[in-house]
Amino acid sequence: MKVAFATLGCRVNQYESEAMAEKFIKSGYEVVPFSEVADVYVVNTCTVTNMSDKKSRQMISRARRLNEDSVIAAVGCYTQIAPDKVKDIKDVDVVLGTRNKGEIVYWVNRAREERRQIVEVNDVLKNRVFEDLTIEEYQDRTRAFLKIQDGCNNFCSYCLIPFARGAVCSKKPERVISEVRELASHGFKEVILSGIDISSYGVDLEGEYNLLTILQEIDEIDGIERIRIGSIGPEFFNKDIMSGISKMKKLCPHFHLSLQSGCNETLKRMNRRYTVEEYKTIVESLRKQIQGVSITTDVIVGFPGESEEEFNKTYEFLKEIKLSKMHIFKYSPRTGTKAASMEDQVDGNIKDARSKMLIELNEENEKEFMKNFIGKDMKVLYEQKIDKEEDLYEGYTPNYIKIVAKSKEDIREKIVDTLLKNVSKDHIIGQIQ
Repeated sequence: MKVAFATLGCRVNQYESEAMAEKFIKSGYEVVPFSEVADVYVVNTCTVTNMSDKKSRQMISRARRLNEDSVIAAVGCYTQIAPDKVKDIKDVDVVLGTRNKGEIVYWVNRAREERRQIVEVNDVLKNRVFEDLTIEEYQDRTRAFLKIQDGCNNFCSYCLIPFARGAVCSKKPERVISEVRELASHGFKEVILSGIDISSYGVDLEGEYNLLTILQEIDEIDGIERIRIGSIGPEFFNKDIMSGISKMKKLCPHFHLSLQSGCNETLKRMNRRYTVEEYKTIVESLRKQIQGVSITTDVIVGFPGESEEEFNKTYEFLKEIKLSKMHIFKYSPRTGTKAASMEDQVDGNIKDARSKMLIELNEENEKEFMKNFIGKDMKVLYEQKIDKEEDLYEGYTPNYIKIVAKSKEDIREKIVDTLLKNVSKDHIIGQIQ
């Protein structure tokens, strides 16, 4: 029996897909690419934008075209938010939400045996328990994602994720440490801690554990050489936090510090809990305390009520602080959120123009950031060979600059001293030392 996965969305979804894949493997399945004929297709959906919903539906339809007799399971955030819409798709055999993925094999087998559609979507808003999906044998041998937190209590006015993922819940610290030790014993050099709102790790646990304390414990584990954390809210950082992380030996100097807008009026309508002045102070403090730190972010353009003046404030703010990379998103109304019913929805053509401006600014800032490291030797973890004929390998520096270098030796899964030579598009050409 063969199973194939299509994973949309965030790192948490990537982790959960790999955990589900392992459960299928232990049940005797072979995992194959989604483009191949399989007996089971699992579509791990996303609902961040309307386009995410559309892509989720498209992947379901593609699976049915690949094999008319397969069992198709739709799981994840889109199915949690819109189970009725998903179950009405004629191609879907199993519909699961976000908190019962650990039972995926059981429900797939039942759907096959009983020849009927199965829908198991629970009310996550009432759930306070972390679903402890674990991975014993990672398919990627270079870097490992480890989900340590789920849910979100913030309820930003544009976002459905709290309704899809429920309240904050955290993996028990002893389980986190145990899994990281296991990863180290299997030869992993880098672990990436992920979560829906990872900065809230520990708020639901008894004791004094928070994200900083768990990071400090992982920092002491032999074998692990790099620690990364996923997207994090700027409100997480204070003097004690910054002092703590600046002393860590293995935490990579790269923070994806969520911004969304560079205008206070827009941030207030978004229900974000910081100001641009506070954000700027955090960026400046991180740059002062951590040498070579890379700060990346997400920005939404065309949020309801975003006037030309408000957008210009965002543009000038981003031009001033020069972040190393920005991911630009055009606002997408999500039914059920406060922002969807706000007045002054922004025209699509205006969103397109503003998005283009910020994308161009990002390209300038990204190249300017990379130029700061030309001529320096940096340790690069090489992940994959991208050109067999040219012997080109791709990897990342600790501050997450993409490096492409030539090597006759196979340097995959190795950390190698590399001289950074020159900027090329979205990466730097390196020379193995």
